[in-house]
Amino acid sequence: MLTVVVDGFFGDTGKGKVISYLSVKDGADVVVRGGVGPNAGHTVVWKGREYKLRQVPSGFVQEKAMLYIGPGVLVNPKVFLSEVEMTGTRGRVFVDYQCGIIEERHINEDRGNPHLKQRIGTTGSGCGPAQRDRVMRVLKLARDVEELRKYLDDVPLRVNEALDEGKYVIAEGTQGTFLSLYHGTYPYVTSKDVTASAVLSDIGVGPKKVDEVILVFKSYVTRVGGGPLEGELSEEEARRRGMLEIATVTGRKRRAAPFNFKYAKRAVMLNSPTQIALTKIDVLFKEARGVTSFDKLPREAKEFIYRIEDELKVPVSIISTGPDVEETIDRRRELGLI
Repeated sequence: MLTVVVDGFFGDTGKGKVISYLSVKDGADVVVRGGVGPNAGHTVVWKGREYKLRQVPSGFVQEKAMLYIGPGVLVNPKVFLSEVEMTGTRGRVFVDYQCGIIEERHINEDRGNPHLKQRIGTTGSGCGPAQRDRVMRVLKLARDVEELRKYLDDVPLRVNEALDEGKYVIAEGTQGTFLSLYHGTYPYVTSKDVTASAVLSDIGVGPKKVDEVILVFKSYVTRVGGGPLEGELSEEEARRRGMLEIATVTGRKRRAAPFNFKYAKRAVMLNSPTQIALTKIDVLFKEARGVTSFDKLPREAKEFIYRIEDELKVPVSIISTGPDVEETIDRRRELGLI
């Protein structure tokens, strides 16, 4: 079984939390990361500890799961090796031979480019320049890096073998639908496509093998850097509503706006989700914090969820009520999804 998890807004919707929950709850055998590279940060809170991950898949909390980074993902060896140590995943995390490598020169160029830094709001992680070098066929690959040698594997082969054996695989997307190079708010976008279809390409799996696509929305919209944001709130108002956040990778304040149904409907069109995961509902409705049963949510929170289902025509199956993995409402059984 293959479940693809992607972001419906501009990133930062809580994919890491959702993926870690699914990995533990469903006993994932494999978690494989697609997406761009270390410019995306996924936060996981597990057993009282917070992990900020840019390379290692968020499903590492499932201790028996094999962890892979697909060939479409850029790798910064320093970041990757640091996270392997932090998560204690040596021996079960592997990088595809053909992953592109981010070098210091890419980072320096990214941070020194006025257009990318000042106008676009790059994370400065070197992904854009590295993607350019890959297009020009001059980028170094993981197979060329000595310190990665013991972590190398044929990721598409391993993932497809797992699926053919009936194992449970989660594919982890990064960034968000409207940061897609093709479908986002160009030029204020990332350096490649990041929709569900792109994740499959990143990990080397064909569309016939997909069982579920979970589209993650936050209960409000945030974005980092430049670009349009409909209904944007002032920093003061965002702070008052509890929506002012700090970006995982850059440390910059995230801009905020109320939940946007126009964005959400287009994200549904672009990703064809079978389910929706809704996060940070406890920010909108304080009484929802830590609730693990749908029946115990405040009436206003339920009405918000019902409206999302009615307008998007997709069931809201997973609801996050706090940062910890266990602060989750799982409606999949009652909705007949499992």
